[in-house]
Amino acid sequence: MRLQGKVALVTGGARGIGRAIAELFAEQGARVIVGDIDAPGGSASGRITWRDLDVRDLASWQAATDAVVEEHQRIDVLVNNAGLVGAYEPIDEISLQDWTRVVEVNQTGTFYGMRTVIPHMRAQGGGSIVNVSSIWGMVGCPGVAAYQASKAAVRMMTKNAALSYVADGIRVNSLHPGIADTPMIAEQDTAITAEVIAETPMRRAAAPREIAYGALFLASDEASYVTGIELPVDGGYTAP
Repeated sequence: MRLQGKVALVTGGARGIGRAIAELFAEQGARVIVGDIDAPGGSASGRITWRDLDVRDLASWQAATDAVVEEHQRIDVLVNNAGLVGAYEPIDEISLQDWTRVVEVNQTGTFYGMRTVIPHMRAQGGGSIVNVSSIWGMVGCPGVAAYQASKAAVRMMTKNAALSYVADGIRVNSLHPGIADTPMIAEQDTAITAEVIAETPMRRAAAPREIAYGALFLASDEASYVTGIELPVDGGYTAP
């Protein structure tokens, strides 16, 4: 019960890695609020509730965080997980509409999340923020210009926030998943997925729960001396 008594807000928790994080946190004793534009499908723990949250909208963030604090009096953990690849084109080919959409979700959504939750964490004396980036926020690859730019921004925003709020008892770290067996990956070209797996030393995709354990460590008090890091959970992809 590594999160016993904690209140956690997890964005993009309706499916994939976010869903695995929400379920694992609940198993470990947290009260979990899933913020998503889609309601979670299937069965869910009684410790998990859902709120409509569009991470691109600051007013939606404010409404969600105010509601969580009103009900639970605190937010101990924020996981900014909502994200999308969205477009695979390089800089000179991607449409401005696609660029804006990807950046709004991946980068601005993470900014809005921290902007609205940090004042509550500061008032309560601390908390843990886990920003989900990607292996492609650490190393380059061809194409996927908006995704790479936005996930790299998440990595640096994390370091900035970690140093800005360390005196407030707020830890901020980024999680960098490799290829994972999620609905989002299932929707992309299978040739892209096969290429990434071939470049992964473990030669397989991760189960979402394997990624979730990284988030659990960063969220828990076991990581009390950990802030400002990037934690790859990637089967060795970023090791070379």
